[in-house]
Amino acid sequence: MLRCASFLVLALSLAMPVAAQLQRPFDQKALRGTIVFGTPPQATLNGQPARLAPGARVRDESNLVQLPATLAGRKAVVNYTTDLEGLLLDVWILTPQEQAKKPWPTTLQEAQRWVFDANAQAWVKR
Repeated sequence: MLRCASFLVLALSLAMPVAAQLQRPFDQKALRGTIVFGTPPQATLNGQPARLAPGARVRDESNLVQLPATLAGRKAVVNYTTDLEGLLLDVWILTPQEQAKKPWPTTLQEAQRWVFDANAQAWVKR
Protein backbone atom coordinates (compact mmCIF):
# COMPACT_ATOMS: atom_id res chain seq x y z
CA MET A 1 0.00 0.00 0.00
CA LEU A 2 2.79 2.40 0.90
CA ARG A 3 4.54 1.60 -2.38
CA CYS A 4 1.36 2.47 -4.35
CA ALA A 5 1.01 5.77 -2.52
CA SER A 6 4.67 6.61 -3.14
CA PHE A 7 4.29 5.81 -6.82
CA LEU A 8 1.20 8.02 -7.07
CA VAL A 9 2.98 10.96 -5.41
CA LEU A 10 5.95 10.53 -7.76
CA ALA A 11 3.73 10.33 -10.83
CA LEU A 12 1.79 13.44 -9.87
CA SER A 13 4.94 15.42 -9.10
CA LEU A 14 6.32 14.58 -12.53
CA ALA A 15 3.07 15.48 -14.28
CA MET A 16 2.62 18.87 -12.60
CA PRO A 17 5.46 20.68 -14.46
CA VAL A 18 4.10 19.33 -17.75
CA ALA A 19 0.60 20.59 -16.93
CA ALA A 20 2.01 24.01 -16.09
CA GLN A 21 3.55 24.25 -19.56
CA LEU A 22 0.33 23.48 -21.45
CA GLN A 23 -1.33 26.44 -23.03
CA ARG A 24 -4.95 27.09 -22.22
CA PRO A 25 -7.31 26.78 -25.16
CA PHE A 26 -9.19 30.03 -25.54
CA ASP A 27 -12.42 30.23 -27.49
CA GLN A 28 -12.10 31.77 -30.95
CA LYS A 29 -14.77 34.28 -29.91
CA ALA A 30 -12.69 35.45 -26.92
CA LEU A 31 -11.75 39.11 -26.91
CA ARG A 32 -9.11 40.75 -24.72
CA GLY A 33 -9.80 43.47 -22.22
CA THR A 34 -9.14 44.87 -18.78
CA ILE A 35 -11.69 44.06 -16.09
CA VAL A 36 -12.31 45.36 -12.61
CA PHE A 37 -14.53 42.99 -10.67
CA GLY A 38 -17.19 44.65 -8.56
CA THR A 39 -19.90 43.25 -6.35
CA PRO A 40 -21.28 40.35 -8.41
CA PRO A 41 -22.62 40.47 -11.02
CA GLN A 42 -21.20 43.96 -11.58
CA ALA A 43 -17.86 44.61 -13.28
CA THR A 44 -16.14 47.24 -15.35
CA LEU A 45 -14.74 46.08 -18.68
CA ASN A 46 -12.45 48.44 -20.59
CA GLY A 47 -13.77 51.31 -18.50
CA GLN A 48 -17.43 50.55 -19.28
CA PRO A 49 -20.04 49.00 -16.97
CA ALA A 50 -20.47 45.26 -17.54
CA ARG A 51 -22.30 42.37 -15.90
CA LEU A 52 -21.48 38.74 -15.41
CA ALA A 53 -24.05 36.37 -16.90
CA PRO A 54 -25.88 33.94 -14.63
CA GLY A 55 -23.59 30.91 -14.54
CA ALA A 56 -20.55 32.88 -15.71
CA ARG A 57 -17.24 31.05 -15.34
CA VAL A 58 -14.21 33.03 -14.18
CA ARG A 59 -10.90 31.17 -14.37
CA ASP A 60 -7.77 32.45 -12.65
CA GLU A 61 -4.19 32.25 -13.93
CA SER A 62 -4.04 28.59 -12.83
CA ASN A 63 -7.24 27.87 -14.78
CA LEU A 64 -9.17 27.25 -11.55
CA VAL A 65 -12.77 28.47 -11.48
CA GLN A 66 -13.16 31.31 -8.98
CA LEU A 67 -16.30 32.65 -7.36
CA PRO A 68 -16.82 36.21 -8.61
CA ALA A 69 -17.41 37.45 -5.04
CA THR A 70 -13.82 36.49 -4.13
CA LEU A 71 -12.51 38.74 -6.92
CA ALA A 72 -14.30 41.97 -5.94
CA GLY A 73 -11.97 44.92 -6.37
CA ARG A 74 -9.42 43.00 -8.44
CA LYS A 75 -8.22 44.44 -11.74
CA ALA A 76 -6.88 42.06 -14.39
CA VAL A 77 -6.16 41.61 -18.07
CA VAL A 78 -8.53 38.96 -19.38
CA ASN A 79 -9.80 37.11 -22.38
CA TYR A 80 -13.60 36.93 -22.30
CA THR A 81 -16.68 35.83 -24.19
CA THR A 82 -20.20 37.21 -23.98
CA ASP A 83 -23.62 35.66 -24.32
CA LEU A 84 -26.27 36.82 -26.81
CA GLU A 85 -27.31 39.64 -24.45
CA GLY A 86 -23.74 40.94 -24.09
CA LEU A 87 -23.24 39.60 -20.55
CA LEU A 88 -19.81 38.22 -19.64
CA LEU A 89 -19.98 34.43 -19.92
CA ASP A 90 -16.42 33.07 -19.82
CA VAL A 91 -13.56 35.08 -18.31
CA TRP A 92 -9.95 33.94 -18.21
CA ILE A 93 -7.55 35.98 -16.05
CA LEU A 94 -4.34 35.95 -18.08
CA THR A 95 -0.83 35.06 -17.01
CA PRO A 96 1.99 37.43 -18.08
CA GLN A 97 2.93 34.93 -20.83
CA GLU A 98 -0.63 34.89 -22.15
CA GLN A 99 -0.80 38.69 -22.03
CA ALA A 100 2.34 38.82 -24.16
CA LYS A 101 0.61 36.89 -26.98
CA LYS A 102 -0.20 39.65 -29.44
CA PRO A 103 -2.06 40.57 -31.43
CA TRP A 104 -5.31 39.55 -29.77
CA PRO A 105 -8.56 41.25 -30.80
CA THR A 106 -10.18 43.67 -28.40
CA THR A 107 -13.27 44.27 -30.53
CA LEU A 108 -15.64 42.11 -32.55
CA GLN A 109 -14.64 44.05 -35.69
CA GLU A 110 -10.97 43.09 -35.23
CA ALA A 111 -11.90 39.44 -34.66
CA GLN A 112 -13.92 39.43 -37.88
CA ARG A 113 -10.99 40.83 -39.89
CA TRP A 114 -8.24 38.63 -38.40
CA VAL A 115 -7.61 34.89 -38.66
CA PHE A 116 -7.44 32.64 -35.58
CA ASP A 117 -5.08 29.65 -35.44
CA ALA A 118 -6.64 27.40 -32.78
CA ASN A 119 -3.59 25.11 -32.59
CA ALA A 120 -1.16 27.97 -31.93
CA GLN A 121 -3.74 29.95 -29.95
CA ALA A 122 -2.72 33.02 -31.93
CA TRP A 123 -4.31 35.62 -34.16
CA VAL A 124 -2.92 36.84 -37.47
CA LYS A 125 -3.91 40.16 -38.99
CA ARG A 126 -5.00 39.88 -42.63
